[in-house]
Amino acid sequence: MTAFHLKADFKPTGSQPDAIRKLTGGLARGERFQTLLGVTGSGKTFTIANVVEAVRKPTLVVAHNKTLAAQLYNEFKSFFPENRVEYFVSYYDYYQPESYIAKRDLYIEKDAQINPKIEQMRLAATASLLSRPDTIIVASVSCIYGLGNPANFQGMGFEVKVRDRMRRDDIIRRLIEIQFERNDIELAPGRFRVKGDTIDIVPGYFNNIIRIELFGDEVDRISEIDKTSGQRLETMDYFFVYPARHFVAPEEEKERAIVSIQEELEEWLPNLGMLEAHRLRQRTLYDIDMIRETGTCKGIENYSRHFDGRKAGEQPYCLLDYFPEDFMMVIDESHQTLP
Repeated sequence: MTAFHLKADFKPTGSQPDAIRKLTGGLARGERFQTLLGVTGSGKTFTIANVVEAVRKPTLVVAHNKTLAAQLYNEFKSFFPENRVEYFVSYYDYYQPESYIAKRDLYIEKDAQINPKIEQMRLAATASLLSRPDTIIVASVSCIYGLGNPANFQGMGFEVKVRDRMRRDDIIRRLIEIQFERNDIELAPGRFRVKGDTIDIVPGYFNNIIRIELFGDEVDRISEIDKTSGQRLETMDYFFVYPARHFVAPEEEKERAIVSIQEELEEWLPNLGMLEAHRLRQRTLYDIDMIRETGTCKGIENYSRHFDGRKAGEQPYCLLDYFPEDFMMVIDESHQTLP
């Protein structure tokens, strides 16, 4: 079973041992819903941490705002230093949806400012879930919003092993396919650079550089390099590269999605006025061109139904789909979070 190791300078006291025993027993009996009550400062988070250690399941902790989520994230990180504790909240610092005022032929483009650090933490959360069973995710309500297909996120990633035969050009091609951007001047999460037989990658969910050194068509060495000092921190035999973005799709799915987008466009155009139809056609065809050329476009999540092959009204993938079948969910301040 998955091992969670709780580290704390204190032990459960007062009514906490009884609460831990009852909650753990309820989970063992298969009870779906249980409630832990306690005043502020009574140690509910520590009690739940003990339940996590006892139950040994991947855990999702949902909070109703970013401030509370950040507090819980820091607490769980201190309780479980040997396990993966990740943070998953909305990455928008600013968001303006696109709109169109037909009477004035005024189109207001969608505008959004994404916080790169939070995007990195979201990618780290999904990468940890797919690679480590000892993972705790602290999330806001963002965990039920649309996210890329987990099968594509995992399936389009690839492993690099020392002594494996891999051509330099094949590695570069695969990185571009999973939305990595080549930049030989400045490295940042989601970018890579190439110098001779050395490929430096900064995964979207990672702080440091992963350096792949080739000898001919063979992987000679894989290292973690400090991004600031350039110092080699660790040499490894294996590294799995997950996509740089959540919304990725294989080439065949991309072509199928483009056909589906075009079909829906043609269905809608006859129902619109001349100006609206022109605007919609112009915008959609531009997005299709961007998807064909670069694999993505601004607001690609708006087309997720076509990429996933879902029917109209069918729910999209979200963070919950990245968890295994058997996991534990903790809803903090449920009287606020659930509404």
